Amino acid sequence: MLKLKDVALLLLTSSCVHAQNVVTDWAKIVQPAVNTPPIAPAYQMVQRAVIQIAVYDAVMAIEGGFKPFAASINSSPEQADVRVAVATAAWRTARSRVDPSQIPYLDSQYTAYLAGTLPTRTTLRGVLVGERAAAAILARRANDGFRKVVLYECSANPPAPGEFQPDGGCGTQPVGANIGEMTPFTFQRQSRFRPLGPDPLTSVAYSADFAVTKEYGRADSTVRSPEQTDIAYFWQGADLHAGLVSLAVDRGLNMRDAARFFAMVYTSAADANIAGYEAKYHFRSWRPSTAIPRADADDNADTQPDASWKPLISVNHPEYPSAHSFSTGAIADTVARFFGTGKITWTLTASKTATPQLVRTERTYSDLDSMLHEIYNARVWAGLHWLNSASDGAKIGRNVAAHVYSNYFLPNR
Repeated sequence: MLKLKDVALLLLTSSCVHAQNVVTDWAKIVQPAVNTPPIAPAYQMVQRAVIQIAVYDAVMAIEGGFKPFAASINSSPEQADVRVAVATAAWRTARSRVDPSQIPYLDSQYTAYLAGTLPTRTTLRGVLVGERAAAAILARRANDGFRKVVLYECSANPPAPGEFQPDGGCGTQPVGANIGEMTPFTFQRQSRFRPLGPDPLTSVAYSADFAVTKEYGRADSTVRSPEQTDIAYFWQGADLHAGLVSLAVDRGLNMRDAARFFAMVYTSAADANIAGYEAKYHFRSWRPSTAIPRADADDNADTQPDASWKPLISVNHPEYPSAHSFSTGAIADTVARFFGTGKITWTLTASKTATPQLVRTERTYSDLDSMLHEIYNARVWAGLHWLNSASDGAKIGRNVAAHVYSNYFLPNR
C-alpha cells in the first residue's frame, strides 16, 4: 500500500494537467474498477456508496456546510487542497474495495490525475484529509458482509408452489443471496422496510397480474409491441451511473453539491438494495418463468399453465419485490428531493454491445414518476415480474430515500 511519502513523490514527479470538477471526475474514474469483473447492480450500489461517502466527508472537512457521515475531520479551505483530498479519498477507498486486479488501474489513474500538482503544505494536507475520510468509512464497512457467502437451499426439490427455484435447479446458487444480510448504512435491521409480501396465489390480484405477464412477458408475445419490447431491453441495461454523472454536470453542481448529491443517491440506493434483497430472500417468491409453466399446482382455477412459456429476459434471484423498482425508486426519489422537483429532464443511455437487441440506446425523460411507471411496465413486458412486485419494490426505494434524506447529509446548524 502506498504511504503518504509515496503520494508526495507522485505529486512532485507527475507532469499532466487535471480537469475541473474532481467529484464528477472521480465518479467516472472509479466505475470501471467497481464493475470489473462484472458484478450485479446491487453490489455496485454498495461499492459506490462507500466511495462517495468518503468523497463527501473529505469535501465537507474542507468546505463545510453539511454534517459528515463517517469522519469528523478538522480542516479548512486554506489548510488543505480539496481536489487532492477528493482524489485521494476516492482512490484509497476504491482501492480497498474493488477486485485486486483493478488496483494497477486505480493507481495509474490517481498518478495521472494529480500530475503536475506540487507537494505543498496544502496539497499534502489534502492527501491527509482524503486518507482520513477513506479510513473512516472503510473501518465502518470492514465487516459489512459484502463478500460473505450465503448458500441458498430450496425447501424441497422441486420447490413448493410459489417458491423460487434458481436457474439450474435446487443446489445451484442464485444471485445476491448475501445482499440482504449486509450491514445497512443508515439503519440497524435489514428487515426494517420489509413489505407485506406477494399476493396470495389464489387471490384475484395474483390472477390479474398473472394474466398480464403471461401475455405481455413471454419471449414470443404477439401482444407486446416493438416499442414495449425495446423499452424492456432498454431498462435491462440502462446506465444509471453515467446518467447521474451527466445530470450533476448538466445541472452545474459544484464540488460540495456534487459530493452531497452522489453520497445521498448511492447511500439511499445501497440501503434500498439491502432492504429489498432481505425481502426477496425472506419471501422467496417464484418467477413467472416457473409460475406460468407450473400454474396447475397453484390451486387457482383462473391461472392456466403453459409449459412452453419463456420470458423475454431472465434473471436469477427471487421475484418479489422487484430489484429494479426498489433501486431506481430510491435513486429517483433522492434526485427529486435533492433538486426539489420530480420534473427533471434526464437523458439515459444503454449499451447496444451489452444488449444487441436494442433499437434505441438513448431515451429522455421529463418526469421521474412517469419514468418509474415505465420501469414497472418494462419489467412486466420483460416477463420478469408481476406488477404488484414492481409497485411494492418502488415503495421500499422511496421509503429508504425519505429516511436517508431526513436523517443524513443534513446542513450544519
